[in-house]
Amino acid sequence: MASKSDQLLIVVSILEGRHFPKRPKHMLVVEAKFDGEQLATDPVDHIDQPEFATELAWEIDRKALHQHRLQRTPIKLQCFALDALTSAKETIGYILLDLRTAQETKQAPKWYQLLSNKYTRFKCEIQISIALETDSKAPVDSFKAKGAPPRDGKVPASLPGLDPKDIMAVLNEEGGYHQIGPAESCTDFFLMSVTIAFATQLEQLIPCTMKLPERQPEFFFYYSLLGNDVTNEPFNDLINPNFEPERASVRIRSSIEILRVYLAFQSKLQIHLCCGDQSLGSTEIPLTGLLKKGSTEINQRPVTVEGAFTLDPPNRAKQKLAPIPVELAPTVGVSVALQREGIDAQSLIELKTQNEHEPQHSKKRVLTPIKEKLNEPKSPSVSPVMPNNQSPPTKDDATESEVESLQYDKDTKANPKAISSSVPALPAQLVTASSAPETASGQKIAVPATSHHFCFSIDLRSIHDLEVGFPINCILRYSYPFFGSAAPIMTNPPIEVRKNMEVFLPQSYCAFDFATMPHQLQDTFLRIPLLIELWHKDKMSKDLLLGIARIQLSNILSAEKTRFLGSNGEQCWRQTYSESVPIIAAQGSNNRIINLSYTMTLEDYGILKTREIFVSDSSQGLTAVQQNSSSLPPAPCPSEVQTEPRETLEYKAALELEMWKERQEDIFENQLKQKELAHMQALAEEWKKRDRERESLVKKKVAEYTLLEGKLQKTLIDLEKREHQLAITESELQRERRELKSEREQNLQELQNSIRRAKEDCVHQVELERLKIKQLEEDKHRLQQQLNDAETKYKILEKEFQQFKDQQSNKPEIRLQSEINLLTLEKVELERKLESATKSKLHYKQQWGRALKELARLKQREQESQMARLKKQQEELEQMRLRYLASEEKDTVKTERQELLDIRNELNRLNILPDNLLDKAGLPGKPGSRVPEGSRCQQPGLKQQEQKQCQDSREIASGKVDGPHGDALEEGLDEYLTRLIEERDTLMRTGVYNHEDRIISELDRQIREVLAKSNTSN
Repeated sequence: MASKSDQLLIVVSILEGRHFPKRPKHMLVVEAKFDGEQLATDPVDHIDQPEFATELAWEIDRKALHQHRLQRTPIKLQCFALDALTSAKETIGYILLDLRTAQETKQAPKWYQLLSNKYTRFKCEIQISIALETDSKAPVDSFKAKGAPPRDGKVPASLPGLDPKDIMAVLNEEGGYHQIGPAESCTDFFLMSVTIAFATQLEQLIPCTMKLPERQPEFFFYYSLLGNDVTNEPFNDLINPNFEPERASVRIRSSIEILRVYLAFQSKLQIHLCCGDQSLGSTEIPLTGLLKKGSTEINQRPVTVEGAFTLDPPNRAKQKLAPIPVELAPTVGVSVALQREGIDAQSLIELKTQNEHEPQHSKKRVLTPIKEKLNEPKSPSVSPVMPNNQSPPTKDDATESEVESLQYDKDTKANPKAISSSVPALPAQLVTASSAPETASGQKIAVPATSHHFCFSIDLRSIHDLEVGFPINCILRYSYPFFGSAAPIMTNPPIEVRKNMEVFLPQSYCAFDFATMPHQLQDTFLRIPLLIELWHKDKMSKDLLLGIARIQLSNILSAEKTRFLGSNGEQCWRQTYSESVPIIAAQGSNNRIINLSYTMTLEDYGILKTREIFVSDSSQGLTAVQQNSSSLPPAPCPSEVQTEPRETLEYKAALELEMWKERQEDIFENQLKQKELAHMQALAEEWKKRDRERESLVKKKVAEYTLLEGKLQKTLIDLEKREHQLAITESELQRERRELKSEREQNLQELQNSIRRAKEDCVHQVELERLKIKQLEEDKHRLQQQLNDAETKYKILEKEFQQFKDQQSNKPEIRLQSEINLLTLEKVELERKLESATKSKLHYKQQWGRALKELARLKQREQESQMARLKKQQEELEQMRLRYLASEEKDTVKTERQELLDIRNELNRLNILPDNLLDKAGLPGKPGSRVPEGSRCQQPGLKQQEQKQCQDSREIASGKVDGPHGDALEEGLDEYLTRLIEERDTLMRTGVYNHEDRIISELDRQIREVLAKSNTSN
């Protein structure tokens, strides 16, 4: 265990708020949750600037604090709005506090804005500070982190000088009450009672490491009520705790306001389950709900806080225990009631009687009801009549409630309210005083004077809001032995329910008449809820239990009472309560299946008038009758003088005596067999009970051992992994050390070698640089001398050139020569353009040939893939090809024709230009002479030759062979013919064209024409 200096308190101070909207009849509460423990402030008014002024503290040691800081565990604060009338809780927002910001030095508070704020128009903020304090008074076995005392207890204005911390409960032994507050102003009397009704699943609180006493251990509940230590009757069985509900009451003298302030400071009642001096678990019952601010309910009726509260083992957070499922959580049923004296005198008498434990019947737990009645005669499934094979209760089994039920059956025979379906009287069991006075066959038992005649009725109205995805054919079934019969009561016939339907149940009303004492009725209703089972009936399969609804019968006790007149004119009371409860799945998770709406009514007809009844055993009565009948011998007949020995009265009496003995032996044997069977059944039940206890304990131990084994296995695996990882890390570290050492030595050696080589290289480089510098200086002198000589020669040549230029500039031939040079340059430029046009033409022809080849490949591929549609596609392709070739040929011809015209115009211009130049230069020539047209065309260069060939070819094609150019054109026929043949062969080699195509036919026609003209010219 950590030392005291290591114990710390995480203190969260919730000071005040701002920017909250004003909501009348509402209160604000802040709940803080850390490490599975939840603390809350006291409710304050829902105003603009609420003042909480509360400190919440959690106990923790430094090691756990360090672990939480590493895990960044937050402290979550949730703000709720409480409705003062309905006690409904509504979430407003939350705040997350970082535990790492908590320091041991005091820090200034900060304003935190609510996250997920419900009031979207308001920026609600709360002023909070978080700090660490040294817990110098930390208890060794503290059960739970406790909240600091609240600071919002306000003393009434009539007592301004009274400090809330000074309000204590002081016992007044003479008056028999506890004084809370000043005796002069606090004069009202109150009665505060605490009832521990039941407990379940208590075996979950016993850890596997705890050692219980070797003998039967005794368990009991302990709590402190106004400074008085209270324990209930000890019990030995944790699995099936069997103890009588006990109520502890104290009388208080105070006022409502002072009592409210006192309960605000003493806000929780701690109840511990103890074994000896050790606490196994505890729970806290909030007392602030008894006296709410502004509530006047206590002036009209008692106020209560009741329910099933979960018992938590001590230091659950420190022991790091796994959470327990809700259905296995240990719970204790507690009811805390507070009432003013004089409001309900009868209830006060019952409370005192219960506290003093004076009447013996008040501690009976087996409460057998009286009888049961059905107000709807059409319910044949409910038959409260005792079965024939069921034996009547013996003397040992008869209880007080059974006596009351028998007496009530006797009294209600003549009651006109009784219904034909009620339980009939049992004449074999009811023997009056006149028929068997003070005999062994009858037993006289007194009825308590406080027994009342009650009538409880319940109406299962409807079921609705089905959650499962399939329709169900259902009935409802329940049984409550306290009402007089353990036989189940069911609705009939089964009804089908689907989603989004509300179905009203047939034959669902049932009423029970019984007699009991009011406090017994109240205790039973508080302890035992009514379980309504939902069964699915199917003709093809076994009936299936779908779910169970829990109806708290104690709700009807707090309903409003109405007065009515009974059949005899007496005043009676009626209480009615209606609500809708969910039916929870019987197996699997606690999911809601459907909702059940019901109405229950409790009628009190007042105190019973009959005070005693007789109970008899039918077997004893039968035996007595037989004995009386056999003990009377028949009278002798005077007419018989002499008879056979077998006919004498003595013989017959002896025979009847022997027969009676045999019958008595048989009866005695039957009784022995019945007692043996009863003892065997009791032993079997006890054996089953102890077997269930052992099985439950074994299951619990197995679960704990399995959990521990899993943790141990996980720890061992983690240790093995860690050891393996450490070994790998060590080997890796040693290897890296060796590598680093060798690498360091190698790097050092390489560094020394590189330094030595660098020094040698530097010396050699310096020598070379010196030699280069010397050589460069010599080259520099030599080049400087050559430069001087060249400059001298350049100056001389420049002077001579200037002189020559001046001489030549004065001659006309020079000027003419310059013009001729210009024209020559222009001609060269034109030739270059012609050559580029020719090359582009050849390029276009090549591209055209490639396109044709590509088209042929596409055509071949198309022929292979689509043979089925070959003819149609060939026709379409042929038409497209003809159009394409026609347009291409047309464009080509047009382009070539335009180029030829441009070239012709340019040649004509060039031919005319020399004549003009000669005229301008004044060169000699024949006047009126002209250069022949053929000579104009005979210009040097490739362009002019091609142009001439084009022109000749067009003239040959057009049939213009005669004329000045006839001879020249005839010489080009062979060349033109050769070119046509080459173009035709080139097109045929592509595979795209054949002899039937139009372009091939046109080429053939031109070839034939050229051949014909060649023959003609020859």
